[in-house]
Amino acid sequence: MKPAERLSALLRAPGCTVAPGAYDAWSARLIAQAGFEACYLTGFGASASHLGAPDIGLMTGSEMADMAARAAAAIDIPVIADADTGYGNEINVRHTTRAYRRAGVAAIQIEDQDFPKRCGHLDGKRVIGCAEMVAKIAAAKDIAGDDLLVVTRTDSRAMLGLDEALDRGCAFRDAGADVVFVESPLDRAEQEAICATVTGVPLLANMVEGGKSPYLDAPTLAEIGFAVAIFPITALAAATRAMQTALGTLARDGRADSTTISSFEDLHVVSGLAGYLAYGQAAEEEPAA
Repeated sequence: MKPAERLSALLRAPGCTVAPGAYDAWSARLIAQAGFEACYLTGFGASASHLGAPDIGLMTGSEMADMAARAAAAIDIPVIADADTGYGNEINVRHTTRAYRRAGVAAIQIEDQDFPKRCGHLDGKRVIGCAEMVAKIAAAKDIAGDDLLVVTRTDSRAMLGLDEALDRGCAFRDAGADVVFVESPLDRAEQEAICATVTGVPLLANMVEGGKSPYLDAPTLAEIGFAVAIFPITALAAATRAMQTALGTLARDGRADSTTISSFEDLHVVSGLAGYLAYGQAAEEEPAA
């Protein structure tokens, strides 16, 4: 099955699929090895890992497409890849969607923020008109074909209110979005209103530790009506704390505490070294034609 077909099957299945956020190919491998069935390439994490900078629209479309290709190549589970605003108007969205389709991801996510965009759980966002976003969705769908699902996000709740966000969610569904993502509902009642109003399409919930929305577990989100939940910064936040702790020990003691970090062998297991070496050994032993 193609990645998009596999993701579609997950979205149709009972329950709420959890897609943790990867910020590079290494974190994507860890997500797959932990047994998750889908992975989310996070723009927040990509900006942090690639630029050492905040998620305020600094990553370019080509940089994100390259990261998406690296993540998708490293794992065998579907990748939902953040594409911010599509990096321009509907012409740019066509170009971006084509790049993400080549990258081999299962889905591209585009949002209705104005450029420069910022993290959905930060204040000071601006959105484009609904009609302009609908045109972007049409452009993405035209290029995506059967190879790529289109996830559409509205950030309008924060500026224009819940009713506008619900209207946009329905408009995006009607424009052909495969998944609808209404960003930053403020409480469970708003989450329930999203699921009761934007019907007939899988809905995505964004679970950000310390963010604006209630932080709920997957069974609860499934009960409300969400088909997929992304946890975009969980791995990044965990890795950051672990590295700060290990580096603090190294700075203080002049050596790391080997009991609190992965072993050299652990890293080989994550990277799949044994498989690479076995393939190389088999190639060396293969008789010449």
